[in-house]
Amino acid sequence: MTRLYNDPNDFADEMIDGFVAASARWVRRVHGGVVRATRSTPNTVALVIGGGSGHYPAFGGLVGQGLAHGAALGNLFASPSWQQVRSVAKSAHNGAGVLLSYGNYAGDVLNFDAAQARLVAEGIETRTVVVTDDISSAPAEEKHKRRGIAGDLTVFKVAAAASEAGWSLDEVARVAAKANEHTRSFGVAFSGCSLPGASEPLFTVPEGRMAIGMGIHGEPGIAEADVPTADGLAALLVDSLLAELPEGVTEVAGRRVAVILNGLGSVKYEELFVVYAKVDALLAAAGVDVVEPEVGELVTSFDMAGVSLTLFWLDDELESLWAAPADAPAYKKGSVDAAERVDDLDAPILAVADIPVASAESAAAARTVVTALEAIAETIDDHADELGRIDAVAGDGDHGIGMQRGVTAALAAARTAADAGAGAGTVLSIAGDAWSDRAGGTSGALWGAALETIGATVTDGAAPDRHSVAAGIAAATRAILEFGAVPGDKTMVDVLVPFESALTAEVEAGADLATAWAVAAAVADDAAAATAHLLPKMGRARPHAERSLGTPDAGATSLALIARTVAGVLAAAADRDSPTDLSSTERASS
Repeated sequence: MTRLYNDPNDFADEMIDGFVAASARWVRRVHGGVVRATRSTPNTVALVIGGGSGHYPAFGGLVGQGLAHGAALGNLFASPSWQQVRSVAKSAHNGAGVLLSYGNYAGDVLNFDAAQARLVAEGIETRTVVVTDDISSAPAEEKHKRRGIAGDLTVFKVAAAASEAGWSLDEVARVAAKANEHTRSFGVAFSGCSLPGASEPLFTVPEGRMAIGMGIHGEPGIAEADVPTADGLAALLVDSLLAELPEGVTEVAGRRVAVILNGLGSVKYEELFVVYAKVDALLAAAGVDVVEPEVGELVTSFDMAGVSLTLFWLDDELESLWAAPADAPAYKKGSVDAAERVDDLDAPILAVADIPVASAESAAAARTVVTALEAIAETIDDHADELGRIDAVAGDGDHGIGMQRGVTAALAAARTAADAGAGAGTVLSIAGDAWSDRAGGTSGALWGAALETIGATVTDGAAPDRHSVAAGIAAATRAILEFGAVPGDKTMVDVLVPFESALTAEVEAGADLATAWAVAAAVADDAAAATAHLLPKMGRARPHAERSLGTPDAGATSLALIARTVAGVLAAAADRDSPTDLSSTERASS
């Protein structure tokens, strides 16, 4: 259990503050994460890595000469926002483009892809290589769906060494993808990890048993077995990985591999060495030549008791890059020539948006938006623990925390914008940007996109009426569907689509906004409850689909809660019959 913390919501930020203070020789802080504290060679590729906090030394501990140029650091087990990734990438950029690399998780893909699109639009050439080394998370024929675990290190190390050698962006991306194709990992856990402030771990394993094929975000394993001896565990790990060779590797004997035996948080180094002695013997017996192995904590999961084994199948090109020197806070190899330190600290990249002129009616309606966000924040606070519990059944248990961070930031930004005279459209857009930036993760990206889309639809020219609000919800639904989920996947989409359909139907039938929203909110409640009978087909819950049967989806549940909360705000606004309320304003314009 994580014992040392202040406010659990501040844990990640305070952890980063302490890490930067302790590692000033290597890193400096920028908005969204850290970058090198030393100057990189001009006109070389910048490698930007990242993901959720809670995996140290990944990802900040891998920033330094010969390794990453920057790391975007999200909240605990939640991806960084696209704003964070963009900020770190712009701070790390050396003039020859940026390579983004990270583990294959839905939230990371959404946010890193969004950051890449914006970087490219701003004239910074950007590529992406996603790490997919975990053989337990999808079959070989669907290896593009696999998640990234300790194999992150092999891809990052190879890409960074190629950058240090002055390779072009295309070549750095090529060899990073090659490293990923040559990397396979497999792991087990003896107990689950617990987030700061949580009274229970994200999953449990019966005494004397172990979870096989767990993830690094507290996801349960895909199977259970009795805990073997150290030699028995080594045999399980080695045999599982030798059973699936990368393309182009036709036989084991005579091959060279880099080996990583990774501790996930609570297994002691002495135990790891006992296991590694047998791993090394088994590989030697199979005719494999081990090259520069690593034993220790490289990609952790808080206090999870578990280990993973990674085999990185080498050729001459990959071996030379794996062996190249590096100097980062948590990873050192060989000797590097000390580079000049950067004296000036970069200011945050994100600028405060100018507030456009709004009509008096839209500015008044913006106050109702703020009132709605206040009510939503209270609702999420009341249900955060339950949302986390639901999410932990087959996922990582961070949904409640992420929603709290997102709505709190959205509310603060909306208040500031409304106080400056912003209209409803601008307030919604600014709130969406703040939500996605602070929350990160999949839900942060989706809620940010939804609010910004609604804001763009209702605009600042007039008070939103029932038709513009319904049109905004429809546009937000289309935007979220573009992320790939469809009804039946057990996501928030299973609530959003029927909610939007009901709202639109009621508005087209002549109902005022408060009435139409109340009807749609009831539909949302029913749809959220119905997700208990679905199997997840996307995200971290997908490998553990059966576990979630009988439990509703956390994202669908939070959306239904928010829909019901807003229904109450609109009903109260209608009862007050004030010209500053959305509902009464739309009645007057109907």
